[in-house]
Amino acid sequence: MGVTTVTDVRQAVREDGALATLFRSEQGGHEQVVLCQDRASGLKAVIAVHSTALGPALGGTRFHAYASDEEAVQDALDLSRGMSYKNALAGLDLGGGKAVIIGDPETLKSEQLLLAYGRFVASLGGRYVTACDVGTYVADMDVVARENKWTTGRSPEHGGAGDSSVLTAFGVFQGMRAAAQATWGEPTLRGRRVGVAGVGKVGRHLVEHLVEDGAQVVVTDVRADAVARITARHPRVTAAADVRALVRSPLDVYAPCALGHALDDPTVAALTAKVVCGAANNQLAHPGVEKDLADRGVLYAPDYVVNAGGVIQVADELQGFDFDRAKAKAARIFDTTLAIFERAAADGVPPAVAADRLAEQRMADRTPAARWGRPEEA
Repeated sequence: MGVTTVTDVRQAVREDGALATLFRSEQGGHEQVVLCQDRASGLKAVIAVHSTALGPALGGTRFHAYASDEEAVQDALDLSRGMSYKNALAGLDLGGGKAVIIGDPETLKSEQLLLAYGRFVASLGGRYVTACDVGTYVADMDVVARENKWTTGRSPEHGGAGDSSVLTAFGVFQGMRAAAQATWGEPTLRGRRVGVAGVGKVGRHLVEHLVEDGAQVVVTDVRADAVARITARHPRVTAAADVRALVRSPLDVYAPCALGHALDDPTVAALTAKVVCGAANNQLAHPGVEKDLADRGVLYAPDYVVNAGGVIQVADELQGFDFDRAKAKAARIFDTTLAIFERAAADGVPPAVAADRLAEQRMADRTPAARWGRPEEA
């Protein structure tokens, strides 16, 4: 196939970087990390399997121009761990994994590269099930699926669920309604000023829900054309110059919907919003940010809880996709988010800590029964 798997991670990743994280159980604890290379197509990818305690590790494939290979490995580790927790709290019998393809998708992506990547997914024999993420789309998954049967997020024409951003946004909206209930006593954003940072695949759908609910919406994005499409469709939606301007403007809710680490120290210090609830993965820039938010009276809806609608959607594809069934499951994000807020208040901890505890408990409880990949007993 012209495909090479890099197995000597010690030579590929510096000891003081992602490799150290991989073997620190409190931050990593990953079961398997595969570095993939196909010279003919230019593919360089990382597939990280964090946990298969509940079942095969499901998570999307991110295609991004990372500043370094080490940064790509670290992102794969962080994202795959988040998928374990996300899938556990979404009530799915699936573990957590994630893949990243290193490079600019606008210039590097090709059919040859996607097929090579599909062969790597196939080589894991079902331990990892892939889907779309930033930089990859339904059409890409259709190509990847030509090389393996462990690909979701395909087009309806190929038996798939289609664009998973639809239910991702729906789930974030349900989480935001729960945060509104906990903060203002009503599960609605009507009359609230909501700032959405990132109006790409998920953010634009979230804006639709917010406008329909009667929210005052302000948006920003690094792509001016994305903002222009939103404001042309919804003239009452306004635009902020950039994320810095958005978080400093008067807001009731801040919704980070772009890349991770949106909640760093300067952002938290500048926030005017009483609620943070968005679609981006790994929003907390470092440990302790969740406490800083709580100390400032900001209610943080854990990202991996509220953005689980997409993984619910593609997971449903594994049993023959039914949109209404998947949407009904995604609607439960409202109840799950409320339960986490209640648990956090009862335990005196930030919601992110309460969510982690609930997810870890489910993974621990189900581990002995998760026999999906083991031979049947005689």
